[in-house]
Amino acid sequence: MSPHKRSRYSESDCLELLKDAPLGELMSEAHAARFVRQQENVVTFLVDTNPNYSNICSTRCRFCAFWRHEDDPDAERLSAEELASRIRPVAELGKVTVLLQGAHDPDVSLKDWIEYIRAIQAVGSDIHVHPFSPPEILFMAQQENKSAKEILEALWDEGIRTMPGGGAEVLCDRVRSEIAPAKCSADAWLSVMEQAHNIGYLTTATLMFGHLEKDEEIVEHLIRLRDLQDRTGRFLSFIPWSFKPGHSALSELVPDRTHPARYVRIIAVARLVLDNFPHVQSSWFSESETAGSLGLLAGADDFGGILLEENVLRTTGYQRQMTIEKVIELIRRSGFLPARRDSFFNILETYPS
Repeated sequence: MSPHKRSRYSESDCLELLKDAPLGELMSEAHAARFVRQQENVVTFLVDTNPNYSNICSTRCRFCAFWRHEDDPDAERLSAEELASRIRPVAELGKVTVLLQGAHDPDVSLKDWIEYIRAIQAVGSDIHVHPFSPPEILFMAQQENKSAKEILEALWDEGIRTMPGGGAEVLCDRVRSEIAPAKCSADAWLSVMEQAHNIGYLTTATLMFGHLEKDEEIVEHLIRLRDLQDRTGRFLSFIPWSFKPGHSALSELVPDRTHPARYVRIIAVARLVLDNFPHVQSSWFSESETAGSLGLLAGADDFGGILLEENVLRTTGYQRQMTIEKVIELIRRSGFLPARRDSFFNILETYPS
């Protein structure tokens, strides 16, 4: 199938785009589709940091090199004050988003979560706390003998208004049983997101590809996200990223990284198929400066975050560093006006050349 299509893409259409569409044509059509949704020649970025409150985890996903046992020498569980101390140095940068996530730590309670949130909020009024993916919500609900909705409502009462879309991996239980057998099901992930949306949260959605998934399962993932967005309209952005082998159990089966062209193709297909998502992110961080920049020419309109602190991918041996100035330069080189945004995609500042 040619990517030149004006009606909504079906599952079979999506599969054909993913498998067979010429990449140049696909990128061109996705780039045009991006301007239907975001008409300005602007690419946004976010100033954020990603501290982790714990790396002690009972779920122990096969793709993850971050988790530790309680008695490992590098196991770490932060107090609220220790967490806040990691945020204070970045507060001077103005509006900063704190992407707060951790492992499934059985000794971290809902009370601890609330103390983390309050400690971060006390650092400064410009700090936005963006915490806890659906699997974390479900794990905490189990720990507290509460429903996921009750956990979400407790966080809402603390002023939380956005939630990250992590833990989606691939929304297909065959894949999940292979790479994360102790993590929640695809249905459970989607259910938490729908409940969050119904409360009023705005969220993102992710995809981790490049491991044991089939093309048909990526299509299933995209269609299930699109169906939920049809019902709620509360997803802000779609964020794909590729599996990073290195120091994880899964890297024994998947020792090599996915080619960057695959990443660009998935960006383009997502922009065409997720016709109800306002934004698609292409990341300099999760892939590379080159692949991230190419994604901006394949339908993406957001360049992700600066990530002043990041630990999960670092444990795989994958490290990237970036400055605000460098992100601005990369966006300009791709032919766009750089703009700093907040977690709600409000533009805070633009940077004309």
